[in-house]
This record gives sequence, C-alpha cells and structure tokens, in this order.
Amino acid sequence: MTEHELPEERAAPADEDGTDTLPAYAERVLDVAELIPAGRVMTYGDVAEWLEEGGPRQVGRVMALYGGAVPWWRVVRADGHLLPGHELRALDHYRAEGTPLREASRGAEGHLPRLDMRRARWDGRDAQAHT
Repeated sequence: MTEHELPEERAAPADEDGTDTLPAYAERVLDVAELIPAGRVMTYGDVAEWLEEGGPRQVGRVMALYGGAVPWWRVVRADGHLLPGHELRALDHYRAEGTPLREASRGAEGHLPRLDMRRARWDGRDAQAHT
C-alpha cells in the first residue's frame, strides 16, 4: 500500500460482463493475510515467499487495491515502520491485538513505535497447507 492508499473493501473491478473478479494472485495474497494470527505480522516479502510467487511490490500492490476487508495491518514493511499515513489506525490494531512493539526514541519523528519484528514476525508454520 502506498502512503495515500488504504483499501476499504475486498472488491475487484467489474469485468466486461459486469461480474466482479479478483485476480487469482490477489485472492491468494488476501488468503494469506487472513491466516496471520492476531498479534503477529508477515512482511510483504514473506507473503510472496510463502506463496512462492511474486515479490514484495506485487504483494503491496494487491494490499493497496484489495486489502481493506482483510487484516491489512498484519502485512507490513520489513523494517517494522508503520504504514505511512495510516500509522494511528494500524497502531490501534496492534495495541488491541497485543502485537509486540518497540517504543520510539524521543528523537524519532512523531514518537511512534515500530513493530518488534523479531517477536512479531510469523512464519506461517502453524497455518493450514499453502493456499
């Protein structure tokens, strides 16, 4: 997702015949986002690696376009920084779910915490078989 985009629904553009279709890759990315347990996160690259397809940019694009109806805050940047422009919404989710955070230093812009990636990162091991 870019800093100016935050999806609101899991919907796809209508096809020529008027039906809604979601690209197969997008459906798979969203399925993985739904598997991530509360309080845990996967990076964009982790999702692509887990799917054995695409890369971080492709996953980010899917999340920007279609991710609003899934727990978008659980698919994150590898550096643990919160999604620019949506930090407070994400932070509310992280605090409610008990996601491990690292407090920001006093010199950090906005004094916002970051994700504690060492503790919050989920490898998908306890998930059902790959989608």
